[in-house]
Amino acid sequence: MDRFDGRMAVVTGGGSGMGRELVRQLAADGCHVATCDVSGDAMDDTVAMCAEAPAGTRVTTFVADVSDEQQVIAFRDSVARDHQTDHINLLFNNAGIGGGGSFVIDDRSEWDKTFAVCWGGVYACTRAFLPMLMASTEGHVVNTSSVNGFWASLGPSIAHTAYSAAKFAVKGFTEALINDFRLNAPHLRASVVMPGHIGTSIVINSSKAFGRDPKELTEQQLLEVRTRMAKLGLDVGSASDEDLRQTMAQRAESFRDDAPTTAAQAATTILNGVRVGDWRILVGDDAVMLDEMVRDEPLRAYDPDFIDRVHAKGALHFTKG
Repeated sequence: MDRFDGRMAVVTGGGSGMGRELVRQLAADGCHVATCDVSGDAMDDTVAMCAEAPAGTRVTTFVADVSDEQQVIAFRDSVARDHQTDHINLLFNNAGIGGGGSFVIDDRSEWDKTFAVCWGGVYACTRAFLPMLMASTEGHVVNTSSVNGFWASLGPSIAHTAYSAAKFAVKGFTEALINDFRLNAPHLRASVVMPGHIGTSIVINSSKAFGRDPKELTEQQLLEVRTRMAKLGLDVGSASDEDLRQTMAQRAESFRDDAPTTAAQAATTILNGVRVGDWRILVGDDAVMLDEMVRDEPLRAYDPDFIDRVHAKGALHFTKG
């Protein structure tokens, strides 16, 4: 599928970050797009960014949480209704959330929610839209995993199990689809996207979703922040509660604003990968570098000093204290 004009695409998580940029760039190429997100206001902003799309290009929105299969089915039905179509050509399972770091000590509900969005959303959306993909003459499923889909860590001081487990599931599912489609739906293709550090609001949005808006942290939440920072070797004993709130807000904003790859650049890389038919799309120089490091020394990938060597190569600096 080397061109998108006149095609029909579905993008989850289109209210911000890579999802927003995928919607904008697809529409700019004359592709009709249906997108969902948990924030209707955010999607309104996305639609406004598509104002320069070619005449006749349709961009529609639907409020849905992809971890809820009934909401996903309602989204699918809205796509058929709003676009008056029985098929789609492109499905970008992009929606994601971060949280539920530790399987051992963190709250189960947060762990389950993170897994349900990052993996369950991919599964539910692919199930729901498969009949519409099958009805097309040509289709492509593009699932967003992460570098945490081949390296389940952010370093020895940060538990990252829910997100990593989900992204490994997305990677394995997508790779298995390649042969499944070849055997049973040869007009369909599948690609797995593995981004490194991309400048998005996932840290801010995830914190708000779990009631931990950095600017509104409670005393108990601040105590947890102090404990976590102490484990990272940071002395925050003299910092006031307000200082900590500002620090956490700044860290979340820095993740978005100081990333080595922008959301726009990431979306361009993804769409270029789809155009040439790549089944594995690494996004960002840091993703390429980390992939090489893990492949070169798989038995050392979880050694405590592995992250130091990653930092020494100029990557994942947001994981430092």
